[in-house]
Amino acid sequence: MKNIHFRAMGCQMSAFIDGSTNRAKSLLQQVPDWFEEWEQALSRFRLQSELSRVNQQSGESVVVSELFWEVLEQSVRMEHASHGLVTPLVLPALEIAGYVDSFENIPDSADVMLDMGSGMVGSLNMLVCDPLDRSIHLPFGCRLDFGGVAKGWAAHQAMRRLANYAPALVNAGGDISVSSLRWEGSPWRIGIVNPFEPENDLGSVQVGRCGVATSGRDYRKWMQGGMQRHHIIDPRSGQPAETDLISVTVIAPNVMEAEMAAKTILILGSHAGQDWLETQSHLAAILVFENGQMQQTSNMQIYGWRE
Repeated sequence: MKNIHFRAMGCQMSAFIDGSTNRAKSLLQQVPDWFEEWEQALSRFRLQSELSRVNQQSGESVVVSELFWEVLEQSVRMEHASHGLVTPLVLPALEIAGYVDSFENIPDSADVMLDMGSGMVGSLNMLVCDPLDRSIHLPFGCRLDFGGVAKGWAAHQAMRRLANYAPALVNAGGDISVSSLRWEGSPWRIGIVNPFEPENDLGSVQVGRCGVATSGRDYRKWMQGGMQRHHIIDPRSGQPAETDLISVTVIAPNVMEAEMAAKTILILGSHAGQDWLETQSHLAAILVFENGQMQQTSNMQIYGWRE
């Protein structure tokens, strides 16, 4: 087993290949460069990124790269599947809530940017897109933040490249993409972090080909006007989501769907979130309530869930 650990996209990243040759080591050493390339295109915190350029030209038609187009298409699918609850059009709302810089630069004990207004959150249906020349027209005043979708997409892409050589797992800040069972047919063991005690796990699962993602309001949080704020925006209000859940972990066929589902459930809250889960029988989930209680779907046992 070979592995590499590094920082990218404001998160701790890890990649594993179930192989021990020099080729496996060489491939892993390329992974940070892949993430750097994707971040250069997709980060809202880099003023020269393609995403920043598109946002700066809202109201105009802009031709974008294949990479950007692919992530935008994934965002459209996620917005549709979540009934509009997961959308990249939350950037103005995030900034109004105080998320104006890369998270490591936001002090958690000091107030930031006091503006308690509501940011406009629309639908990607407002965009005019032409697949023939990959041009998009973002309505004036609207801006994109690919955030979690970019992280999940990047984890999936890195996994696919590594899987051409051997079974692989990529963990992009909690968005985990798994190619298959390991060489000898055994599953990968993944710990699910306890949001109240980050140094400990709630439990663990054993998985093969799938995606695992956790969405929570336990880490990316800050103070604004004496109120605690977080980065999960409810598009219906334009404000940080008011929910009785502190974190949600989902296992899905791929990491992008897991990311979308975890965020959808968190925004909906436990009651509506569980109702939505009942329509998604192919998903397994663990819900952690703000009062410390925990609930998991019955099919978590398929993945050897144990506390």
